[in-house]
Amino acid sequence: MVEQTEFYLPEFKQGFHLVTSLILSNIGKLPEKGILHLFIKHTSAGLTINENADPAVRDDFRTFFDRRIPEDFPGFKHTLEGKDDMPAHIKASLIGQSVTIPFTNGQLNMGIWQGIYLCEFRHSGGRRKIAATVIS
Repeated sequence: MVEQTEFYLPEFKQGFHLVTSLILSNIGKLPEKGILHLFIKHTSAGLTINENADPAVRDDFRTFFDRRIPEDFPGFKHTLEGKDDMPAHIKASLIGQSVTIPFTNGQLNMGIWQGIYLCEFRHSGGRRKIAATVIS
């Protein structure tokens, strides 16, 4: 069985945000076992899985990316949408637009310290649309 739904996450400020509970509230009850595939339909935000307990991890992610790909990076030509736009595209490509997670007994089968992040790379990215596919 394959089911697919699309939904919007609320607008988040620039940064890395734990959204596991928001994802689960939008996809409903999971079957006994299978795979959940999440895809973000944007070029300036990404999805990843990482530490869900210590918020400092999310701050450190932002520090790392902002130092390596700063908004004032010289030579960018794609600047019409603002100084955060081209860096956001590069950061999103590095993180990626999708995650795939197994589920078992109707629950995400992730490690105890893992959570799903929305990686928002724009100052005002707006609501982000997610396509969720459940394969069981």
